[in-house]
Amino acid sequence: MEKFGFFISKGRQINYDSNDRSIAEYIYEREPSFRRCIECGGCSATCTTGSMTKFSLRELHILIKRGENDKVMESLKKCMLCGKCILVCPRGVNTRNIVVLAKQAFQKSAAYAI
Repeated sequence: MEKFGFFISKGRQINYDSNDRSIAEYIYEREPSFRRCIECGGCSATCTTGSMTKFSLRELHILIKRGENDKVMESLKKCMLCGKCILVCPRGVNTRNIVVLAKQAFQKSAAYAI
């Protein structure tokens, strides 16, 4: 049968309560500035890696806070830890340390492996 017109698409809801936020909690405990991030995108705009690849610190922060850890693991490998993001952050978020702590959290977690 040929499909045309309107149809019901699959729901795109995300159940954040079921996501694993252990990585975010690990970072919150060790880097309090992470809570100040307002996802403005300043870090992503100046990111050297982001200009050459599909990498966004802004997206990385959002995914960590949401607990979408599978997507975070792929992005963490791309960061060069240059520190340009720290220089432009209007809220003084130590984004470089957040990336380092996220890598540590994944290494310590039994559920994930970098």
